[in-house]
Amino acid sequence: MPLTFELDPPVTPELRDGICALWADTSNAGGAVGFVPPVTVDDVRAELVKHLVAMAEDRARLLVGRDEDGTVAATAVLGLNTHRLMRHWCWLFTVMVHPAHQGSGYGRALMAAAEEAARGLDGITGIRLTCRGGRGLERFYGACGYQEVGRVPDAIRVAEDEFRDDITMWLPVN
Repeated sequence: MPLTFELDPPVTPELRDGICALWADTSNAGGAVGFVPPVTVDDVRAELVKHLVAMAEDRARLLVGRDEDGTVAATAVLGLNTHRLMRHWCWLFTVMVHPAHQGSGYGRALMAAAEEAARGLDGITGIRLTCRGGRGLERFYGACGYQEVGRVPDAIRVAEDEFRDDITMWLPVN
């Protein structure tokens, strides 16, 4: 069954809790979404609050994908630039698909929905995202049309003596 996507859904306690559960489950399954396992719902809640504040201040847009049961199964955040010379592109971050749906095409559907959402934003001509090296994510994003445009070696520390590259990807949306 396909996901149903909504841009800027009303933020209800159910949505908030669903995103927190998705984020914790994704992180604990090894997803590269800002944490290293083990992670609890409470661990991710503070980060979600930062996204919600940015949304309230019109600096971010939330894209939510729900499965056939209405459960939050995927999310992405489009971050809007406030710098006058960079307002023509947006960031894409906190891109997540629940581990139970990995391999089902939901990731590609989420990326297509995010591109469509960005095309609907006034003046946006590109999407920029970063991903953690060592996970093969750059191949996935490349298959979705993104091009690697930069890499900072060992910029992400996932453990005391374990580092990953920070990879920057770009998608024109003219």
